[in-house]
Amino acid sequence: MSSVDTTQDAGWRGTVARASLGLSIFAVLWFVIAAVGARFGAWSWQFGLGTMTLNWGLKLIFLALGVSVIAMVLSLIKAPRKRAFILSLAALLVAGLSFGRVAAFGGQATRLPPIHDVQTDWSDPIEPSPKLLAERKADGAMNPIEDAPVVPESAEGRWPGTPGRLVSEVQEEAEFRPEEQDSPKVAPYPKLATYEAPVAQPDAFATIVELIKDRGWKIVTADAAEGRIEATETSFWFGFKDDVMIRVLPMEAGGSRIDIRSTSRVGLSDLGANAKRVRNLLDDIEVALH
Repeated sequence: MSSVDTTQDAGWRGTVARASLGLSIFAVLWFVIAAVGARFGAWSWQFGLGTMTLNWGLKLIFLALGVSVIAMVLSLIKAPRKRAFILSLAALLVAGLSFGRVAAFGGQATRLPPIHDVQTDWSDPIEPSPKLLAERKADGAMNPIEDAPVVPESAEGRWPGTPGRLVSEVQEEAEFRPEEQDSPKVAPYPKLATYEAPVAQPDAFATIVELIKDRGWKIVTADAAEGRIEATETSFWFGFKDDVMIRVLPMEAGGSRIDIRSTSRVGLSDLGANAKRVRNLLDDIEVALH
């Protein structure tokens, strides 16, 4: 006969195990509630991310981890109960995976540079239109759009030595350098550069507008004469808004010169979201206009 009783309900130890699993599942749901609530305006993103997620959420995970460990120990001592052990193990795995996600988020935030504004050509920065600036102001955007932004003093605590440096320099240092690095995986950012397309400006402009529409972004400006496209992407989680500015100009030798800028409305670091967005859009433009 096995030393582990698998025949009947595990009694009060089963109740503890089920409670631990319920707590671990609730911890996962808590993060979803924090993000979705901020997305639909139930509370501010600062409260949803800072207080509910990184403060209360982390404490909830530690509580779930502790209760699941206690439930597992209880299931194994004196007439072990297999059912209670399995439930408590599941609780531990759920809580552990949640903690791993939060830890990975923190590690990524430290690894990536403290910037929220990237573009393909800082020597000739894309400037926002009055319409886009008005929308940002109405939305309470905290980050200004500048020709030569610098890393603010508030970055010193997590990224020592970066305050006061030009964002353009920090972006360049973080980008993949194929002449020096073996793989893009070793660099925080993908390489961003102006794309010269072998397609006339009107056709390139129209194609890019369609690519923007396919992404579901809100188009703010689409002025073919100026070669200006401005759009806003809103994230599902927390409802963060990032603005994308695209400049499509004709070249003297034919074809089009395409530059892209992407900037977040709030937050010191974008966790690489803007650079990834620009790179993905450039890749699609290159495929569409090759």
